[in-house]
Amino acid sequence: MEVSTWFCNNGQYSSTYDQNSNSEKQSTTSTTTYEETSSCSIDTFASPKSFKSYSCVATFNTLTPQISHLAIHNNILYAASLNEITVFDLKTYEQIDTFSHQTISSFGIVKSIAFSKTKIFTAHQDCKIRVWQLTPSSEKHQLHSTLPTLKDRIRRGISPKNYVQIRRHKQKLWIEHADTVSGLAVNEGLMYSVSWDKTFKIWNMSNFTCLESVIGHVDAINAIVVSHDGVVYTASADGEIKVWQREKNKHILVATLKKHKSTVNALALNKEGSVLFSGGCDEKILVWEREEYCADYMLATWSLRGHKGAILCLIYINDVLISGSSDKNVRIWQKSSNTECGYFCSLVLEGHCKPVKSVTAAWEWDDDNNGALSVFSGSLDGEIRIWEVIVSTLH
Repeated sequence: MEVSTWFCNNGQYSSTYDQNSNSEKQSTTSTTTYEETSSCSIDTFASPKSFKSYSCVATFNTLTPQISHLAIHNNILYAASLNEITVFDLKTYEQIDTFSHQTISSFGIVKSIAFSKTKIFTAHQDCKIRVWQLTPSSEKHQLHSTLPTLKDRIRRGISPKNYVQIRRHKQKLWIEHADTVSGLAVNEGLMYSVSWDKTFKIWNMSNFTCLESVIGHVDAINAIVVSHDGVVYTASADGEIKVWQREKNKHILVATLKKHKSTVNALALNKEGSVLFSGGCDEKILVWEREEYCADYMLATWSLRGHKGAILCLIYINDVLISGSSDKNVRIWQKSSNTECGYFCSLVLEGHCKPVKSVTAAWEWDDDNNGALSVFSGSLDGEIRIWEVIVSTLH
């Protein structure tokens, strides 16, 4: 099947690619692909949701530069920059807490944040995963544990068979990551971590033990998403996306998705788990759709073009895809009601002075089914921008 390509030309682009974009681990090879553009006209891009207007309603900076991850949990915004996590109340936009491990050096840079009830999980460049506990009464975050736990390391360390060779004269326990932990995902009592050491690991969140370690790729793993039915997707600097399913307490490779021509940095998944979005250093976003009787498990049905730099982050929320790029822009994509025309770029949010490393979003609706989409974008100069997009539903 040929992949259809959309070039969205609304908005101005920067012609310079920022080499210091702090994108995810990149492969040493990169090639360019050329694809034909689909012939649908812009008039066919009708969508159930109409974006009427947008504005940047607030900007603020963290004390440390380089926003590496943004996440929302219980109406609270968590912003990771270097080794600190700054916490903001989304109702007032006021800062309510800042927390970090005091002994973490610059190698403890936070790469990803995940949540489970009152627990906050952070992935770090120093190969560790840290677990934080939120105390509701004080709205303060305290360090609860570090993974792998000391108890787990002592228990596993007794047997030589639990050690793996990571370099010529260096071994580590298989429960330990050997390089930057680049992404986290939580699903049904399990937490998944991916690393630049080419593995992903599965953790039991009830006792924080490591259940399994899988060599996933031949190069660094940059991103992970997990569907509600437990299907795991990992994206790598090797240009591949791999699909894993759990069978008899082991994760088995069921498919390898190969359409990107360079490093894959970001993944997003729709609620049903039937559509996967991937973004990479080849400046395009691929849309993968699950086919019931397809031997390849998923087919790349659309290629979304418009960004003029590496895709660094993606989020999919309520039928809207949001992307951030090293071109310093945020783009909002919608699915066309015309099934032959795929997705289109409805808005370009401009204003950042550095590459956009992370995006997140939240919806608010009124009784007339009109609403506002709040988009939060963080860039490598430490700036967080809050965009309000006014939305109306077409009847």
